[in-house]
Amino acid sequence: MATIQQIQEFVAMAHRVGQSGLTVCSSGNLSVRLDNDEVMISGTGSWVPDLTPDKVSVCRLSTGEVLNGIKPSMESVFHMGVMRERPEVGCVLHFQSPYATAVACMKKRPADFNFTAECPIHVGREIPMIPYFRPGSPELASHVIEQMKHHDSVMLLKHGQVVCGKDFSQALERAMFFEMACRIAVINGDNVDPLTAEEIGDLDTYILGKITK
Repeated sequence: MATIQQIQEFVAMAHRVGQSGLTVCSSGNLSVRLDNDEVMISGTGSWVPDLTPDKVSVCRLSTGEVLNGIKPSMESVFHMGVMRERPEVGCVLHFQSPYATAVACMKKRPADFNFTAECPIHVGREIPMIPYFRPGSPELASHVIEQMKHHDSVMLLKHGQVVCGKDFSQALERAMFFEMACRIAVINGDNVDPLTAEEIGDLDTYILGKITK
């Protein structure tokens, strides 16, 4: 079972999310994988920015069984589903962050979000758009799990964003850069000039060169 220290660390992560401005009240949820087939998930109806230890659910990852009597978020199905499909994923974050949600509600959305180098490097050069399904529904969960088999970030139309990472820091970085790209889209409207394929290819070459040195 998750230790008191692990739960306290999870609560601190939730508070960092709130301080980053990515979510307000109950409009978001997060999960972190533990080493013993367990996962911590923010509890159903909990307010992430003000999360307390008594609102942290601990579940058996392989089965979804609740281990500490605290019901997890209604989106726990896709949190655990992504982790089951991708053993390297240690954290999943889901928010109705202001700018990502604004873009998710647009009739005409950007064709891509590669406005600055941070998006193709950290978020993903292709962001799948998942059609609207009722929050917490099996349909939403299945679509998120399927798309995140091969992507680290997705947009839920009329809903918000979901990202994952090897740990909380990487997932939070992706969420913040995704939000930044959406902010650029909202502020600039049609007056945007995304990176070209050649410019993204140059980034790839630069990063590969740094890795191999």
